[in-house]
Amino acid sequence: MKLSTLTKEPQLIELLIDDKDIVKEYGEALSFHTWDRQPMHIFTQLANMSQDNDGKQDIGGMLNLVKQLILDDEGKEIITDKASLPTNVLMSVIKKVTETLGK
Repeated sequence: MKLSTLTKEPQLIELLIDDKDIVKEYGEALSFHTWDRQPMHIFTQLANMSQDNDGKQDIGGMLNLVKQLILDDEGKEIITDKASLPTNVLMSVIKKVTETLGK
């Protein structure tokens, strides 16, 4: 099989956060979107941000990168300079995105 047959344009997909704690707190599952395929620069940045020069995790840089992956149904970023998610929801969203991209 030629590798070129596996290429295609990214598609916007819906993901659900439906773990019991989130459903209990908000009364229902929470949905958001992300691209089913990410550009190489996103993967490269994620890999490079796992640790900074001092061997410590760069959480701020990681969150700035991850916000590019958390989208609404039109493909626009949900997290902005003026709008953020509750910490427990953000952590669940990050977990769901990383699980999905790892498949």
